[in-house]
Amino acid sequence: MCGISGIFHLNGQPVEKNDIETMNQTMIHRGPDGQGIFTQAEIGLGHRRLSIIDLEAGKQPMSNADGSIQVVFNGEIYNYLELKKELEAKGYQFRTRSDTESIIYAYEAYGDSFVEKLRGMFAIGLWDSRNKKLILTRDRVGKKPLYYYLDQHRIVFASELKAVIALPGIPKELDIQALDAYLSFGYVPSPLSIFKHIRKLPPASVAVCTTKSFNVREYWNLDMTQPDLSLNDDSIEELEAIFDESVRLRLMSDVPLGAFLSGGVDSSAVVASMSRLMGNERVKTASIGFSEKKFNELEYAEIVAKHCNADHSEFVVQPDALSILDKLVWHLDEPFADSSAIPTYYVSQMARKKVTVALSGDGGDETFAGYVGRYSMNRFEDSIRRKIPPIIRQKVLAPLAAIYPRRDDLPRPLRLKRFLANLSLPIEQAYFRDMSFYFLPEMKKELYTPDTAKAIGNFNAFDVLGKHFAANQNPDPVTRVQYVDIKTYMTEDILVKVDRMSMANSLEVRAPILDHKLMEFAGRLSSDFKLRGQTSKYIFKKMNEHRLPENILYRKKQGFSIPMTTWMRHDLREFAREKLFAGSALSQHFNMKYVKQLWDENISGHKDHSTSLWGLMMFEMWHKTFSA
Repeated sequence: MCGISGIFHLNGQPVEKNDIETMNQTMIHRGPDGQGIFTQAEIGLGHRRLSIIDLEAGKQPMSNADGSIQVVFNGEIYNYLELKKELEAKGYQFRTRSDTESIIYAYEAYGDSFVEKLRGMFAIGLWDSRNKKLILTRDRVGKKPLYYYLDQHRIVFASELKAVIALPGIPKELDIQALDAYLSFGYVPSPLSIFKHIRKLPPASVAVCTTKSFNVREYWNLDMTQPDLSLNDDSIEELEAIFDESVRLRLMSDVPLGAFLSGGVDSSAVVASMSRLMGNERVKTASIGFSEKKFNELEYAEIVAKHCNADHSEFVVQPDALSILDKLVWHLDEPFADSSAIPTYYVSQMARKKVTVALSGDGGDETFAGYVGRYSMNRFEDSIRRKIPPIIRQKVLAPLAAIYPRRDDLPRPLRLKRFLANLSLPIEQAYFRDMSFYFLPEMKKELYTPDTAKAIGNFNAFDVLGKHFAANQNPDPVTRVQYVDIKTYMTEDILVKVDRMSMANSLEVRAPILDHKLMEFAGRLSSDFKLRGQTSKYIFKKMNEHRLPENILYRKKQGFSIPMTTWMRHDLREFAREKLFAGSALSQHFNMKYVKQLWDENISGHKDHSTSLWGLMMFEMWHKTFSA
């Protein structure tokens, strides 16, 4: 795991080594074991290294034999040994045991399509001096980040936004449309970044840059358009084989390796598989808990740790953990409102004391339909929606939803305002409202100043999701929203959080469930194999019945989150008040009378606006850190 950077001067001007050094210095946390710099005429490449495989010979930038190809690479290629054999059969001679070298010769053998041969997590910058061509690419689901800035004179790229803006002359104009998307989802979705002139390369994309053109293409998409009817209950054995292979591939390491363990199904399944594959070697596990029982899963993590004979560590997070918020904001690069970044930081910090690599259960909820509340409600709402004539939904349900009182204190099935609003809308728009965790469209109308609303123009945050709904016309509602989750929430929220918080602690995190071959298998399953009645992850749980205790597999799901409402009303009340009302960014863009209304309603307990206020607070803190 590393940090990469680079500059390509399109006008032929030489790249200054000091500029690459400047970019590298901002990412020491991503690679504390050393750095490498390559400059030659119009190209410069930088690398910060966290040594995992071939500790001595795997240094970057790495070149082919004649030096015509140079590569910097962040991530791991899990099939590099298989790929190495394939390339050796074509006559390529390897000089190292590093997976980086397989990238170079795969490019020589297969050209721009080399990325389709790679199985792993990666962000790659490859320079082809013969053709004066820079290639940038990311893995299929975007586990590893890549930002870039492009103008008439140069392209600048890096693993982190802060490395790009470290260079002189990079404009830092706020992208108001990106801010609008952030206020819906709590993250800035690709290809947007919070700065107007800097972009994120989308997952599963290849960008080819020459002096005359810059072209981006998608090289992979998860097919969930229709189920494979040949798959049935007997397919559990096939799933088990693919899952264990995915875990086995992620055990390769020349440094200590362990796992995150929440006590949930996904991380527990990963630990159980590791325990089987590692034989007599005990798996090192790390868990995070809270003093509030509702948010604490430590007892379940302990059950799994004992069941798998793991070398287990745990830590209880207290509200004073927010003293680290300034540090987290700096590591996150962009406004980011998912508060579970806090426990993710701490579990990464704790794991790093014992290991350099940790496996996680990330991706299980999206791949196997684990968000049972949301997915079952989507299915239930859609079954009713189809029976109600559109005119009734528009003329009766929509007005009724508008006047019905909001009740945050009730379970979702009893929150009739939300239920009626969703029934009045198409599934796509209803899902958008469900995923607008921070501000609904009608709240934004109250929040924005006239100038901010004008700057947003005709941008609609719904389009972030809408394009993915359009790409998958599967009539099954669970499959459709699951696909959109994979393309958006998982990629732009979950994986961003894990990458930034683990890299803040110089820890590499690997996600076996997000192996693309495992995801492709799950994508062929009908939703009934994932969400059967009220049982989520049905086939995945059945696969694990002989591996894990029943009270782990079939207990009620708990999210990996902080007790936000309690913290914002009590422990963090003064901290939040200061950030919200003593800063400058909020008053510049938002109606502070409305912000005060949200604050008063939240503190009184009349309504729960804690996530909305948290999102505003995180934007204010980001602005203070990066826009000065």
